[in-house]
Amino acid sequence: MPPAPARFRKAYVNQDHPVVLLRFEDGHEIRVPRGKVKTFDAYAGEIIKIVAVYDPTSTERDLLETVRADELPDAEPHEVR
Repeated sequence: MPPAPARFRKAYVNQDHPVVLLRFEDGHEIRVPRGKVKTFDAYAGEIIKIVAVYDPTSTERDLLETVRADELPDAEPHEVR
């Protein structure tokens, strides 16, 4: 059995669009409102589609880009207190 792929803590910042969806290969999505940062776990080589939502009442979505998790910036480590 092959070893499990490496898991990383990544971050995404939405500065330009009303809402951005991060769509993962396994089907789950993370919503990122404008001006917010979301951190999440991703696996090495995992493909993430970045989709903009301009009208929440519409089913239309604009694909902004498709990236590998490795290409996204690392999340800042949490301080333990």
